[in-house]
Amino acid sequence: MNQLRGLGGCTTPIRLDGHRTEHDLNTTTGEIGPVQHHLNSADLPAGNLLVRCNNRRTTRCPACAETYRRDTYQLITAGLRGGKGTPERVATHPRVFATFTAPSFGPVHNRPTKGRCRCGTTHPADAPELGTPLNPDTYDYETAVLWNAHASKIWARFSIYLRREVAKRAGLSQRDFKDFARVSFAKVAEYQRRGAIHFHAVIRLDGPDGGDTPPPAWATTDLLADAIQAAVTAAEAPGPVVDGRTHTFTFGTQLDIRPIRSADLDGGTELTERAVAAYIAKYATKGAETATGTLDRPIKFLAELGRKSIPEHARRLIRTAWTLGARKDLADLRLRAWAHMLGFRGHFSTKTRRYSTTLGALRQARAEWRRLQAAIALEDQAVPAEAHDDETTLVLAHWAFAGTGLTRSEEWLAASLTDTTELEGAPA
Repeated sequence: MNQLRGLGGCTTPIRLDGHRTEHDLNTTTGEIGPVQHHLNSADLPAGNLLVRCNNRRTTRCPACAETYRRDTYQLITAGLRGGKGTPERVATHPRVFATFTAPSFGPVHNRPTKGRCRCGTTHPADAPELGTPLNPDTYDYETAVLWNAHASKIWARFSIYLRREVAKRAGLSQRDFKDFARVSFAKVAEYQRRGAIHFHAVIRLDGPDGGDTPPPAWATTDLLADAIQAAVTAAEAPGPVVDGRTHTFTFGTQLDIRPIRSADLDGGTELTERAVAAYIAKYATKGAETATGTLDRPIKFLAELGRKSIPEHARRLIRTAWTLGARKDLADLRLRAWAHMLGFRGHFSTKTRRYSTTLGALRQARAEWRRLQAAIALEDQAVPAEAHDDETTLVLAHWAFAGTGLTRSEEWLAASLTDTTELEGAPA
C-alpha cells in the first residue's frame, strides 16, 4: 500500500530487482560500521521496487506528466520573477514571449481570423480536417519531415545570430558583447496540427553574469525584439541533398514577438509572467500524438501502421520518415527511430544555463523533502545522542530492470487509493 502511495498516481511505474544496504562510514579511519538499513526488493509487497516512470507525456502517464508540467511552470516563473535561486531583479530585465513557426509545405485546412478556409468552408474548432493538406498529392511531405529533423539545428543557428544582432545594435563586437550582456532563454517545442514543430520561448536580456547582474542601459525590449526579427531572417540550417534536391531550412514568416509586461495572455495585448509560464508549461507535456493524432511510442516495423487507427496525414508523415530513414546518407537523422515523432528528435524543453533553476534541481529538492518526511514519520527511528562530523553513510546498491506497469491487483489497489484521496479532498 505504501509503495503505491509513493508513486503519486503513476500508472506505469518501473519495476526494479535488487537491494540497497546502508553502513556508517568513518571518513577519518575508513572504518565501515554495521548495517544500519537493508532493503531487498524480494521482501517488498510488490516483489519489486516500484519507481515512478517520470514520463512527460499526458497520453502515457497523466500523473507524471502533471508533475513535469508543474516543474516546468516553476522553472519558467523563476526566470521571470525570481526565486528558486534566481534573483528577483530578473523581473526588471527586458524580456519577450516569442513564437517561431515552420514554413509552408503546402496549403492546409485552417481557420483564418478573417474569411474562410481556402476550401471555401468555415471549419469548427474541433474539425478533424484542420491541419491536413488541401491536396495530399502535392503536399511536400519530404521537406516537412526533414524540417522537423533539423528544427533544433535551426534554433541553434538562430541563438547564435541573436547574440550577433544584439551586439550589432549595441555597437559592440561579438567578442566584447559577453562583457556587457547575456541572452538567456527557455523554450518548449509544440506540434502544429499539420505535424510541424514550432517553438514558444521566453527570451531575456541580462547583464554579463546572467540574472545576477542588471543589463546595460542600452538593453531595451524594443532592441531585443528587433534583434530577434533580424536573427530569424538570417538563421538557416543546411540540409541534405535528396535525389538531386538540395534542402535548406529556415523558420517560417509567421513570427510573433510580444513584450512580457502586465496584462492577461488571452484578454489583452500584453502578457503577465504567470500567463506566459502557464502557457509554456501546458505544451511541455504534449507531443505529436496530441496535435496530429499520431503515435506516442516508436514502431519497429512499418507494417504496424496497419493496426493503428491514426489520421491519413499522420500516417503519410510516418511513412515518409520511414522511407527516408532507409537512406544511408540520412542515417545520422535516425528517422526510423523517430518516425512516430514525425522526424523531430530534439528536447521538448530547453533553456540556457543562466535563465533559472533546472528540472533536475527541482526533482532533487522534492526527493529530499520526501526523504525528510519519511524519516519524520518513522516512529521507531533511533536518534543518536551525539553526532560526529567524521561520520557519513556508505550506500551499497544494485538494481536491475524487471519490467514496467502494475499487476491487476496493484491496479485495483491504486484505483482505490485514488478514489479515497479524491473523496477525502472533496469539499463538505
